[in-house]
Amino acid sequence: MTETPSSITYSSVVSRESVKIAFLIAALNDLDIMSCDIGNAYLNAPCREKIWFVAGKECGPDLEGKPCKLVRALYGLKSSGAAWRAMFSHFIINTLGFLPTRIDPDVYYRKNCRPNGEAYYEYVLVYVDDVLAISHDPTTIMKGIGEHFTIKDDKYGEPTTYLGANIERIQLDDGSWAWSMTSEHYVKNLIETVSPLLTHLN
Repeated sequence: MTETPSSITYSSVVSRESVKIAFLIAALNDLDIMSCDIGNAYLNAPCREKIWFVAGKECGPDLEGKPCKLVRALYGLKSSGAAWRAMFSHFIINTLGFLPTRIDPDVYYRKNCRPNGEAYYEYVLVYVDDVLAISHDPTTIMKGIGEHFTIKDDKYGEPTTYLGANIERIQLDDGSWAWSMTSEHYVKNLIETVSPLLTHLN
């Protein structure tokens, strides 16, 4: 195994601020949001490190004792996150036809039209293997991803959590709607964890 240079290990992710802005855009433009998790994401990407090993019994009699070269980005390798991000970004740009935004390279956009002919922009946001699609028809985007990657449990839909926050669509007093992001469950978990300790100290 060779020493892993830092140039192939850095991997960016979508920022919380970008997610908040995207949810605001969705509410203001009456767009739907869907989310999904990519299953075994890293294993889809080619390995960037040069690693070889001698196959053991678990590899079968045909390979046992033979030197093998690692070709997939296994979980635990320093470069796996960057390899996956580069490969998935290439897919979003070249297969789905999105472009990365200048401010946040993990927010992608493309122009589309509603059934009435009105033009608008739809978005894809990526945090490692967690994907958000914001569109008049996000199902089409999710199906496009599902044709090339395994979506965990074959499920995608309106998000309930993202980046550790609770996500909820709420109705406003004027009849319009918005998206709410809260850390309520984290606060509750913190209180439940800390309370026994405080009682013990008292």
